[in-house]
Amino acid sequence: MLLLGHLGITVGAMIGIEHLLSRTHRAHPRRSFFAQTANLLRTADYRLVLLGSVLPDLIDKPVGVYLFRETFHSGRIFAHTLLFLLVLVAIGLWRYRRNAATGVLALASGTFMHLLLDGVWRSPETLFWPAFGFDFPEYETGNFLREMMERLIHKPSAYIPEFVGLAIGLGIGIRMLKSGALSRFLKTGMLYDERL
Repeated sequence: MLLLGHLGITVGAMIGIEHLLSRTHRAHPRRSFFAQTANLLRTADYRLVLLGSVLPDLIDKPVGVYLFRETFHSGRIFAHTLLFLLVLVAIGLWRYRRNAATGVLALASGTFMHLLLDGVWRSPETLFWPAFGFDFPEYETGNFLREMMERLIHKPSAYIPEFVGLAIGLGIGIRMLKSGALSRFLKTGMLYDERL
């Protein structure tokens, strides 16, 4: 999956989960977990969610495809592991419990969506690294950008998520422009002044 798919689908999923949790809380008002989690998602810094949704590629592609190609032969290395995600979650929970800061949790939620959308579970040697050893599975890393463009043009598994991500991003962008919430998003990371 490329950039637009990761960005758009991640934000769309977070908004959908927030709506579902809010609706569940209204149906079961005594269960405060739903309300608290929905509120965390509603007030999250979506700039960090967006960063998290591409963070594994921002780390692993330069390292594994360009800087240390002969060592790794892969664009899915350290930041595509469950260990990386768990470290982010642990830091996020520590910061949240210490001073109610939610930024690292927002970053971790975006990273979780990245791993999910990449289907990293299909490569357990990567997902559960270093449980199966310290080497990562090797993939052909020829001309990475050219290969990505070819997949984007010829493979539905590449271009459909990009179109979906673009549609979600455009929908959110248009609503932000109409509601005047774009400047608030740029300053605070919150998508809207009020709930979607």
